[in-house]
Amino acid sequence: MTTDTTQARIVADPDVPVIRITRDFQATPAQLLRAHTDPELYARWVGPDGLNTRIDYWDAQRGGRWRFTQITDDGEYSFYGSFHEITDDRIVQTFTWEGMPDDVSLETVILEDLGDGRTRLHAHSLVDSFKGRDGWLASGMETGINDGYAKLDALLAADEV
Repeated sequence: MTTDTTQARIVADPDVPVIRITRDFQATPAQLLRAHTDPELYARWVGPDGLNTRIDYWDAQRGGRWRFTQITDDGEYSFYGSFHEITDDRIVQTFTWEGMPDDVSLETVILEDLGDGRTRLHAHSLVDSFKGRDGWLASGMETGINDGYAKLDALLAADEV
């Protein structure tokens, strides 16, 4: 049996309010780390198609904070958080949508080197309740994740990362 590794696998943990995301990339861990920490690159791929992303501030280091706004025909949606740890193969940060400021998630991204220029991204989003987790899942995040990662694939293929 083969699995499509160009689509993110998104799983809600049944026992704790965690969303687990797994996705393979034709990229090195260093390239994916840069795509997640360089604000200009991040703005080019994050989120669903049809949005423009403006980086309001971005300080990708331990204790640094970030905020970006996504602009659509329907309005603007802002997200913010802080970086807790950035290493060669791991990012830990908080993530909050300003529309639901009480639903803060703790995000951990782990970059697993598969060799031959391939990397498996493992992301874990821990929220404070199952209701909050289910709200994130119902928000359309699957579309945003898969559209965003497809844009990231294009940037990687064009050697822009």
